[in-house]
Amino acid sequence: MKLATFNINGIKARIEALPAWLNAAKPDVVCLQEIKSVDEAFPNEMFEAMGYVVETHGQKGFNGVAILSKLPLTDVRRGLPGDETDEQSRWIEAVVVGTRPIRVCGLYLPNGNPAPGPKFDYKLAWMARMEARVRALLATEEPFVCLGDYNVIPQAEDAKKPEAWVDDALFRPESRAAFQRIVNLGLTDAFRAITPGPGHYSFWDYQAGAWERNNGIRIDHILLSPQAADRLIDCRIDKAVRGGDKPSDHVPVWAELAG
Repeated sequence: MKLATFNINGIKARIEALPAWLNAAKPDVVCLQEIKSVDEAFPNEMFEAMGYVVETHGQKGFNGVAILSKLPLTDVRRGLPGDETDEQSRWIEAVVVGTRPIRVCGLYLPNGNPAPGPKFDYKLAWMARMEARVRALLATEEPFVCLGDYNVIPQAEDAKKPEAWVDDALFRPESRAAFQRIVNLGLTDAFRAITPGPGHYSFWDYQAGAWERNNGIRIDHILLSPQAADRLIDCRIDKAVRGGDKPSDHVPVWAELAG
């Protein structure tokens, strides 16, 4: 089973690039972020024609997450538990029904800038809610995957120029510690389980020739529960997508699991 995450930075802007990547990469399940569309405006028919089941949790102009799956989905849930006042569309989860069912949690974690400030406080509170959700899922002992745009640079090696990010919400000690607390519950960073070392990024800013100079950061992550980690075969970053026509500033990250 091939599971992927892709922050598309607007479905309208990526209406050609996304299907092209799907046809080339052939993922079984994709979690999308920043669809920037209400549910009713998302082009379900296009992806259904490609064989995908489509579930969205949209928001007009901002945020928005979705799951595309070649396999049936059950127990679809929208919104991260823990704050009924949170109106931002950043979390969607569902059970992928196959020979070996697995729960996928697609997330678009808050950016948090400027930090310190209310947006940074929201980021850390959101991460605390995610930690609580992961604890609850671990208690079920079912296999699950949390994949998406985490807006967190876990280590200095995950940035070409870490010194440039010292005061940024993506790299502040509080963000990194919150991310590590989630991992330390027993999750596996799929990419790092396969590929150690620096020089691997999933985001390049549109400005200042970041892509051309490979001045990137790794902020799109796939975290596996112990039961899912046991099935890990491979995990890669589809870097070449960033050099395509009308690209997102993120590229897909995918993991292959047995079964």
